[in-house]
Amino acid sequence: MSSIPNPVRAEIINSGNPKIKSARIIIDAPVEKIFNLLTNPKRHVDFDGTKTIQSNFSGPERLELGSKFGMHMKLGINYKILNNVVEFEENRLIAWRHLGRWRWRYELKAISPTQTEVTESFDGTTSISQLWLKVRKAYPWTQIAVAKTLVRLKEIAERG
Repeated sequence: MSSIPNPVRAEIINSGNPKIKSARIIIDAPVEKIFNLLTNPKRHVDFDGTKTIQSNFSGPERLELGSKFGMHMKLGINYKILNNVVEFEENRLIAWRHLGRWRWRYELKAISPTQTEVTESFDGTTSISQLWLKVRKAYPWTQIAVAKTLVRLKEIAERG
């Protein structure tokens, strides 16, 4: 028998829409703690599963509906992106988009006072550039990225 523990994995969710890639995970932390991580743009680099975020360069300390925040990014080349929070419900939902208009959405559901189900979705249905997403092979890539992000978010939230 192997004593190697099973790696933590997020569950891939079939949304029924090929332009929406989602995953979910159970995190042993209160919903408020996780939401505070998601609403702090300086922490996004810590749990980003795409590994494209380099740092936060502008925006508020805590995001809310309508907040704008800028990120230093790297995907082959270095660039900057400005995001806008377009969906927000305290301790339940946050989503942002940038110039391309696709969305990164996090939905939180308290299972108990110390356990939360988190679903992350990459939603390309609102994109103004489906061709760009197709050329970049964004849909298969982001399916893996949302799962990796949730695993990293779990590690950070449960660490203390």
